[in-house]
Amino acid sequence: MKINPSDMVWTRPPRQYQVSQENVTIMTDPHTDLWQRTYYHFRNDNAPVLQLETAEEYFSFVVRAQFDSKVRFDQAGVAVYLDSDNWLKASVEYENEHIQRLGSVVTNNGYSDWASVDIDASIKYMWFRLSHRGQDFCVENSTDGVHFGQMRICHLFNAEQNIRFGIYACSPEASSFEAVFTHLEMTDCKWLAHDGQAPDEE
Repeated sequence: MKINPSDMVWTRPPRQYQVSQENVTIMTDPHTDLWQRTYYHFRNDNAPVLQLETAEEYFSFVVRAQFDSKVRFDQAGVAVYLDSDNWLKASVEYENEHIQRLGSVVTNNGYSDWASVDIDASIKYMWFRLSHRGQDFCVENSTDGVHFGQMRICHLFNAEQNIRFGIYACSPEASSFEAVFTHLEMTDCKWLAHDGQAPDEE
């Protein structure tokens, strides 16, 4: 199902943005981010997130993110933002003129982690696929929108009923850049049921 971005709802809209039936453009505000406590001990909860709400238990969300990031920590990608203490995000985050971080952050009960891999700084777009099965999530990425590779499997303890999912972009430093999101789509869950080891008996 193709998603009309006009049906999505902002949490903290940026000062400059455009939403059409085909795409979303975000001009990031300086000093915006999502992070909770771990290692750095600070708490940032002011990044704009544009999301849909659903009660669907099994689905995948696909989007193409294009970004003109130039300053350290500039980032654009997908998010499941439930509240300030419970969310996940996956994005490309600019580091320097040589590398960026293709990474994901999972935040449960007010504590964040960060897993990442270095990619070339010349990459200016990325496809993301976020899949949902109950309270579990799988995040994948692709450079062509066809062949996806796994980034992260995780659990959100507070994703018990309706959840919200969508896109975000932010600039933690004193910077601003344009992120454009296209090809937003909600599909049957592409993260297939596990067919290996049986679950433990409870």
